[in-house]
Order: sequence, then C-alpha cells, then structure tokens
Amino acid sequence: MKEIAKITWLRNFDNRLGLAHEELKRVENKEVFTPIIENLLQDKTEQIIYRIRQIDLEEYKKFGFKMDIPKYERNLGELYNLSVQKGTLTQEERFKINEHIIMTIKMLEDIPFTEDLKNVPEYAGSHHETMIGTGYPRKLVKSEISIPARIMAIADIFEALTAADRPYKKAKTLSESIKIMSFMRDDNHIDKELFEIFLTSGIYKEYAQEFLMEEQIDEVDIHNFIT
Repeated sequence: MKEIAKITWLRNFDNRLGLAHEELKRVENKEVFTPIIENLLQDKTEQIIYRIRQIDLEEYKKFGFKMDIPKYERNLGELYNLSVQKGTLTQEERFKINEHIIMTIKMLEDIPFTEDLKNVPEYAGSHHETMIGTGYPRKLVKSEISIPARIMAIADIFEALTAADRPYKKAKTLSESIKIMSFMRDDNHIDKELFEIFLTSGIYKEYAQEFLMEEQIDEVDIHNFIT
C-alpha cells in the first residue's frame, strides 16, 4: 500500500467539488491551486475528525473501563483506512462500536434496581468480555466474570448469529452458528463448560423451534463440538 501511495497524478480540478457541507468545513480555508501533483493515496489533515465531546477519564477509571481510547474521533485518511490489517474497521471505528457497552453500563448503574435485579448491570455489561482478558470494556478474565454473565455471553452470541433481522448479514443455520461458537470456545472467548451444557441440554433446539425459520434448523451432531 505504501508503494502504491507514492505514485503521483496531476489534479486539474478543485478538490472541494462535490463535498458535503460538513466536509467543506474542514477544507474551506485551504487555498486551491491547480494543476497540482498529488500522491495517489494520502492521509490529509482535513481527514482527521477531532473529538467534540471529550471522554471523562476520571469517570472512565471509576467504572473500571480499560478500552484503549483513540486519539481522534475518526480518521478518514485514505492510506490509513486501506491499511487495516485485520477485519474492516479502523481503531476509531472499533472503539465507537464497542462504546455501546460503556453506555449500557453507565445507564443501567443509574437505575435503582430492586434487590433481585441488582446484578443486571454486571450481567448486561460483561457479555463482551472473554475468559482470557481480551474482551471489553474491562478486560476481565474468567474468574472475574460471574456464571450468569458468562451464560449471557453465550446466549448473546447465539442469538446474534441466528438472528434474521440484521441488515449486515444473513441468518445462519444452527450448524453454522454452533461451529462458529466452537471456534470462539477454542479461543477462550466463551466458557467451555457452559458451552458444553448449552449443547448437551438441548436448549439451542428449544430456542430454534420457537424463534428460527424452518430453513435455519438443520441437523447438528453435537459430539463434533464437545471436548
């Protein structure tokens, strides 16, 4: 990508043409000279989106959040975005997506739950943690995550994989979903023992019969996925 970025071209037009109102704000004070030689791919200063709302680091620390905070709100640099090494998201985009769980925890902990519901913030706020501290937002390990929260993680993943109402993906079959979850178990993303109970109890079948489309319900040999 860096080699391609070094290739130059001759621009003979105003680079502000066709920009939306918000984009023009970032470049409107720049002088326009044409023709001009430019690199094929560039990371420009006007492609940096700075934070309007600063993150309260003291509050962040109080809640025990350990997600790495990117310097910028967004970075639209061409070379920067095309150089993502894994997946399709930049560090800034991943943080914005993951930030939803921070909002979840903060909102739930403000609610005066009754005694029988007092652990709801912990259950809801831990379903993106892993067994080895690679999750978010607190980078907890298995011993720091309650059993109900670990169960919630398995349920959340299974529901997300089989859901038919997601605009970004097709609903997966039972066999596809459980195979993917077995990889997550092998990577210590979910609790191994609880995943085995999830399979051997047959609860995945009960859920499928009630909530999945007929074409999603295929045969699953759970012995292939039990360690």
